[in-house]
Amino acid sequence: MRQSIERACGLLLVAVLLVVPASGQTPPPAAAAKIKNPVPTSAASVAAGEQVYQKQCRLCHGATGRADTPVARKMKASDLTDATWTRGSTDGEIFVVIQEGAGPDFKMKGFTGKITDQDAWHVVNYIRSLAAAPK
Repeated sequence: MRQSIERACGLLLVAVLLVVPASGQTPPPAAAAKIKNPVPTSAASVAAGEQVYQKQCRLCHGATGRADTPVARKMKASDLTDATWTRGSTDGEIFVVIQEGAGPDFKMKGFTGKITDQDAWHVVNYIRSLAAAPK
């Protein structure tokens, strides 16, 4: 399992390096859309993702992911529970945004080096659970 995660991350890095334009903006790379989540969705994964989310993401996206806090509104943070995914909606695209940040102005900094790739995949699974939760 660890080898498949490392291989997916290596492919992700190559894909990102190939598609990041010189302007510094990071559009959802086509290669990222093809990256498969190596961490199966489970109650344990969602719970682990929630722990990381509450520590790292809550300030900007709100405790429920709805971007309904004063800070979130000021930053124009994305509502993670709605149907609008301007930076891509596949697991791979979400993973890239978590790890590399969200351009063009990068108000959301990437978490590479701050959280493990496996934790980022857990966060992807947790975000998916938010969209499925009743509003």
